[in-house]
Amino acid sequence: MHEVTALLREYDRARTYTDQLWQDLSPDEVTWRPDENSSAIGWHLGHQAHVAHFMVRNLTAAEPSPDPELDGIMDSAQPERFRGALPTIQRLTAFRETVAERVHARMNAIAGGRVAAPAQLSIVATHLLTALINHEYQHDQWIGEVRAGPLGHALPPDPDTEHVSRLDGYLVLCPLG
Repeated sequence: MHEVTALLREYDRARTYTDQLWQDLSPDEVTWRPDENSSAIGWHLGHQAHVAHFMVRNLTAAEPSPDPELDGIMDSAQPERFRGALPTIQRLTAFRETVAERVHARMNAIAGGRVAAPAQLSIVATHLLTALINHEYQHDQWIGEVRAGPLGHALPPDPDTEHVSRLDGYLVLCPLG
């Protein structure tokens, strides 16, 4: 159960790193697309939360989407040119925050044994959180490339944790322990 708590700290650290990559950008920079077959930084922000919601929902707790209108836009199965207009920065931020709160609530319920199968779900939770963290960092790589390249902004330092390293250029969570 302690591993779930440690992984939630790493999840928060990954989300903080994501915020460092985009929160100082203008709304135009967050919604800018290099071309019609590329996604804007804002899409990646929504997609990170979208995947977190669906993984938690499908693997641990059936619950409705916090913003059903965003589901089609943030789904990576939808080709970039058909994804439609991005929501406002405020709506994206609220979506990300709501999903993170739900991730914490569900994972804490699992870690606290407040679920029907706590031992089984603890195993699911550790793998799920590891996947969420690495998915967050996966999209951070692209956000960082656009931030530092076409947008011309400096990158923040990598997260300060012994549990994250770079593999093939991507930040990845190493096994805890």
